[in-house]
Amino acid sequence: MIRLKDFQLPSVVVQSPMANCTDLPFRLIARQKGMRFAYLEMVSAHALVHENRKTLELMKSLPEDRPVGAQLVGCDPEVMGKAAQMIEAMDAYDLIDINFGCPVPKVTGHGGGSALLREPQKAREIFRSIVRNVKRLPVTVKMRLGYCDASGQEAAVIARIAEEEGLDAIAVHGRTREQKYQGNADYEAIRRVKDAVKIPVFGNGDVVDGPSALRLKKVSGADGVMIGRGALGNPWIYRDVERALQGLPALPAPTVEERRQTLLEHLELEIQHHPRSAHLQMRRVACWYFKEMPHSARFRERVNSASNGDELRQAILEYDPSLSRSPESPG
Repeated sequence: MIRLKDFQLPSVVVQSPMANCTDLPFRLIARQKGMRFAYLEMVSAHALVHENRKTLELMKSLPEDRPVGAQLVGCDPEVMGKAAQMIEAMDAYDLIDINFGCPVPKVTGHGGGSALLREPQKAREIFRSIVRNVKRLPVTVKMRLGYCDASGQEAAVIARIAEEEGLDAIAVHGRTREQKYQGNADYEAIRRVKDAVKIPVFGNGDVVDGPSALRLKKVSGADGVMIGRGALGNPWIYRDVERALQGLPALPAPTVEERRQTLLEHLELEIQHHPRSAHLQMRRVACWYFKEMPHSARFRERVNSASNGDELRQAILEYDPSLSRSPESPG
């Protein structure tokens, strides 16, 4: 197991923060299926300091949603430090992560996320400010290999600075900002970052099942595995990766009925916790669960036309991949 300050991670398999994905219902379902540690969606340090209502909503958690980490995005050292201090004072989270990986223009355009990989001195100032303001919680950073340079050298430089400034661990997504989510994650480049520091390193990118997690660990030498998009619609991935890392045989894939019942529970949790936006969020979520199944395109069309939770629930209940004609077709 990996120990970060006084906090011991319950598993070397962790769920990465994903904007508009890893909300509270997602995490509660994932925990039922085997997830043991997750991050919230990233939150803006600036918005948190100003107590923005939507930001505070993103940080919603429950006692059963522990252990859990919070992730900050921003580029002002003073604001980042104050936001980290606020998170620790909330006493609802077990770890604080710093986002050096987000590739989207609305984040990098303001100097945050993966744009910070090009600014080692600014990175140092941010790390120093957060570590100075946080007394108890571990502090980590999640980054990409580089902004444009795929060799991993930019990430290695930032990783060494993070270690020097007292951060407790690093996670590396094996792509550059320029790549976004195209191409394949480079596990050999993650190893170059791993070799640059002594603190724990988590590898991230293209982990979709047990075998891919084993490959990441073997090639990168990472201490832990961070799961990203591979968990969307597949909360069983955590058990599969855990078993693979332990050398245990794979379990059977979930049946259509298991997927249906899990999705229905996910829907109810979304309605419970986000009643005003549940059906919009669940249009995306429902498609994740059945994306590889027969008639998934027609199921997606029906789900995307649903205007409320009842219509979504009906579409899920009526989906039958064994039919030659999908439930939404006439006749």
